[in-house]
Amino acid sequence: MALSPNVRSCIFMMLAMASFTANDSITKFLSESMNTGQIMLLRGALATAVILIIAMQRKAVIPLRKTLHPMILLRAVGEMGATITYLVALVHLSLAFTSAVFQSVPLAVTMCAAIFLKEQVGWRRWLAITTGFVGVLIIVRPGADGINPYAAMLLVGVAFTACRDLATRRVPDTIPTLMISALTSSAITLTGAALIVPMGGWSLVGWGEAGLLMVAAILLLIGYHFIILAMREGEISFVSPFRYTSLLWAILLGFLIFGDIPDLPMIIGSAIVVLSGIYMLYRESVVSRRSRGELTQSHGKDG
Repeated sequence: MALSPNVRSCIFMMLAMASFTANDSITKFLSESMNTGQIMLLRGALATAVILIIAMQRKAVIPLRKTLHPMILLRAVGEMGATITYLVALVHLSLAFTSAVFQSVPLAVTMCAAIFLKEQVGWRRWLAITTGFVGVLIIVRPGADGINPYAAMLLVGVAFTACRDLATRRVPDTIPTLMISALTSSAITLTGAALIVPMGGWSLVGWGEAGLLMVAAILLLIGYHFIILAMREGEISFVSPFRYTSLLWAILLGFLIFGDIPDLPMIIGSAIVVLSGIYMLYRESVVSRRSRGELTQSHGKDG
């Protein structure tokens, strides 16, 4: 029996989240033998090479001067900031912890769209955003001595990621997706190269580490591929909640590889963040359907 587009898209989304989380697991494991800058350089170089090969095969490579758009540059800055902060935090925090905090990205994107892009956000979605960030506070648990510096860095990473996603919305359609990916990956690679010395210098890479870096780069590309398929085939409001399966993968892989077990506050905070995000997505779909209905009625009257 053939699967519906929505069911196929849900499967694609879950595969994408599994790939991204497995990539994070490998990156965290490799951080024990090399610094974040070196990981960014080597993983980024492999990913960039593969993306460019695919882009050339699909004739998606365009002259560099045609890609010099402010939103491309802003997107690259957001991606670089998010990558640096996330990877540094990942070295010092559990996989489940970092994944749980990053589940607040959709909430941050909606909040920033309302503040900076003046998009209309009703009180229900503002309530979901506020509740979600209360969940984040439960996860990071700031105490009398303040917040854990790596948890704070992770929150900065959430802000960078929201910036990247908002910039992506404004990138002209004339610039191919693969070209955007190649430019972003190249920027991260160069940033990694610049950070190697400040972060402790170059470490010798054995065949085992090289193999894991190759696997991490491939997993990254698989994740991007499946997430694009998911968003193109299915209804966004139906598919997007399945992003949160990354938290389940993070808890599972964190336990199997690193022996991490999430405590009760993290579980409660994660549940609040996830439920707030799902409710916000539901409200966005309701508002979207209502707007389409009003537009249809308006065209009917005009006719």
